[in-house]
Formats: sequence, C-alpha cells, structure tokens
Amino acid sequence: MTAPTAASAGAPVLDAPPMTNDLFLRACRGEIVERPPVWMMRQAGRYLPEYRAVRAKSDFLTMCRTPELATEVTLQPIDIVGTDAAIIFSDILVIPEAMGMHLVMEESVGPQFPVPVRSLEAVRQLRTPDPEVELRYVLDALRMTRGALGGRVPLIGFAGAPWTLAAYMIEGKGTKQFSVAKKMLFQQPETAHALLARLADAVGEYLVAQVKAGAQALQLFESWAGSLGPQEFRTFALPYLSRAAAIARTAGVPLIVFAPGASWALELLAESTGADVIGVDWHIEAADARRRLAPHGVSMQGNLDPCLLYAPPDIVRARTLEMLEGFGGQRHIANLGHGILPDTPVESAKAFVDTVKSWRSPATAR
Repeated sequence: MTAPTAASAGAPVLDAPPMTNDLFLRACRGEIVERPPVWMMRQAGRYLPEYRAVRAKSDFLTMCRTPELATEVTLQPIDIVGTDAAIIFSDILVIPEAMGMHLVMEESVGPQFPVPVRSLEAVRQLRTPDPEVELRYVLDALRMTRGALGGRVPLIGFAGAPWTLAAYMIEGKGTKQFSVAKKMLFQQPETAHALLARLADAVGEYLVAQVKAGAQALQLFESWAGSLGPQEFRTFALPYLSRAAAIARTAGVPLIVFAPGASWALELLAESTGADVIGVDWHIEAADARRRLAPHGVSMQGNLDPCLLYAPPDIVRARTLEMLEGFGGQRHIANLGHGILPDTPVESAKAFVDTVKSWRSPATAR
C-alpha cells in the first residue's frame, strides 16, 4: 500500500474524519457499550503473513523509522483480523536511542545497547530528546496512520515506562532477572533515581507529542514490573510511572497503564497514576480484577493468556466467553494478558476477536 503524505511536522490532526467505530474510546471513558471493544497487544506482528512479507524486505528498526512501512503494518490487523483499535507500530526502546544510546537489534538475540548506562556521569551525558526532532519518524507515522484509518477505528500511541526503559539501558539487553539493573538500585540508588527522573519526563513529553500527532489514546507499558518486589516497585518504579502518566494525562486522551507481573498492585496503580484504564495480565482471574478495580472507577483491559491462542478455535471461543463474563461487559476492553506470540495461528486470533465482537453485554442485550 502507499500511505498518505505526512502532515507538516508538529501539526495536530485537525481535519481527521469522524469516527465510525468509537467503541474503544467509549469503553476507556467508562461509558455504557453494547459489547467490549477488542484489540491485541503486538497485533501488528510476525503472526501475520502480510507482516512477514514486509519484514522480509526491511529490518525491524528500518520499519520503525520509515513512516510508510510503520503505517502499512499498523493497518494490517485492522484489515485482516478486524480489531476495534490500531496501535502504532514502533518500539519502546526508541526513547533511549533518542537520548543518545546506540541501539542494535539482532534477530536471534533481541535489542541490545552495546554501551549501557552504569554511572551518574553516563546519566548526565544523555540527551533530553525533542520528540519532533529525534522521534519525528514516529510522529510522522502517527499522522500518516491517522489519515489512512479514515476514522474506522481509534489510533493508540504508546511508550515504555521509566523502570522498564531503565532496566534495558542499565543491563544493556533483555534478561530474565535484570540483576545488573537491580544491582544499581541497591548499590547506586542516586544514579538510578537520576536516570528514572530523566526518563519520566522524556516519556511523558513523548506521549503528549504523540497525541498532537494524532494518537487518540495512550498506553504506558511497565513491562518489567514483575522483576521488582513490592518495596522496590514502590520506590523505583511507581513514582516515575506516575510522573510520566501525569504528564501524559495533560494531553486529554484516555491513558492505559499496564504493569504485567504486578497484579498485587492493581489498586495502587489505579490510585497513583490516575489512568483511565488498568491493564490486567493473565495471572489473575477476570472476576477478581473486576472486584478489586471497580471501586476505583477505572476501566480494565485484558486478560486472555496469549498461549490460549494455540488451542483449537472452539477452546479459544469458550475461554474468551469465560473472560468476558468475568469482566462483566462494561468498563472492559478485551485483550490478551500480554502480547500476541509470533507463532500464533491467524485463525485463532480471528476466533478470539470474532467471539468478542459477537458477544453482547448483559446491560445492553435486552
């Protein structure tokens, strides 16, 4: 496909067509909906043959940095699977790169920073990124995608939360335990706090810029929340997640906060971040998440185990219905409890989406 020409840099999308499917936005705001909207984290990805065809011609970072390619793959799940929202194709590690770190993506290894941040002096040497300069390619992709969607579904922007980004920046790569990053928390806490504070401001400003470029909702991914115990989470992750969220909320669009591995902190996340939606992973039952979050007046997003999409379609449908019943039909955005896996059968993804789209909330079924 050929994407539309980007709007001038920095210009908000003022002439976008009206929404024909605003179900996702209404659910984010807690309005009564006929059914939960549905989308999937990492929905623009390797499980789709159409994505792999684009990826065969370009490396991952080139796809992220080329607005036309990012737009193309962002639209694929809308056209193929039929989700109720699009999320811009990008990566959480574009912020550390914009701050001056050298980012390398190796197919069999994953993202790496050859020169990690492990001292206060290294923190001081990081740039303060201007989203319209260092991250303009993401904003241009948002502008293009918003135009190409034509109001069919809303467009979500996103960023990694400060602790998650810091963990990669200190460690130099993704690991199972992030022991090097956690060592800094205990041996160099002042350095960790300095880095996290820089990141909180950079993340917040980047999210605001995404809204100006056309994003209609935002998601903050605290992907490595589960690597921290409760005390360290409260000390090193939550204050900076909340700071980034507070800046993002000034943009005036719904904000989703997702901290997989920290189900113990659902109420804390709702209270501290002011998010409109709290993401729920698959380690907690839907009804329990609903019971705990309902008093806080927030919507919920989740929480089917991504591995359930390996099951036959009839099992996918049955377990999806169980999830929908557990969340109760209102203040719920149907999603997976983490990103869709690369070898997921497309027919299973469609079974999940179609099951949600055919279900009706008890509050509106009469």
